[in-house]
Amino acid sequence: MTTYTFKFEATPTAEDVRAIYAGLRSFNQQHAPADQYQPLVIVLRDEAGGVVGGLAGDTYWGWLHVDALWLDEPARGLDFGTHMLQMAELEALQRGCRHAHLDTMSFQARPFYEKMGYTVFGVLDDLPQGQQRIFMQKDLKG
Repeated sequence: MTTYTFKFEATPTAEDVRAIYAGLRSFNQQHAPADQYQPLVIVLRDEAGGVVGGLAGDTYWGWLHVDALWLDEPARGLDFGTHMLQMAELEALQRGCRHAHLDTMSFQARPFYEKMGYTVFGVLDDLPQGQQRIFMQKDLKG
């Protein structure tokens, strides 16, 4: 009989973390088609080349996932967020995606995403305390 032990790893090695994700990917491949994962990143730069905004996400299993969309304060209100999200959705469509999902906080950009056609499918209250984490999705048009 095999003996197992648990150990909290305050500073896990990159190798240990890779092993966890590789094990999950291997299991997933037994039950679902290849995910065709690809990162998707758009960077907004100022005239000096500094990063003043961007969108970071990925595509997999026919979905666009927007992990982060950020604009520095002076770049807000100039439709850069709209443009980046539209660029990401167009690229996702070109990659064969049919849907998109993201999450935002109650103090962030829910009205913006609703204006862009995203709808709420779930909410976690008190994350962080007194706020909400809001999960949203959108069907992409092809």
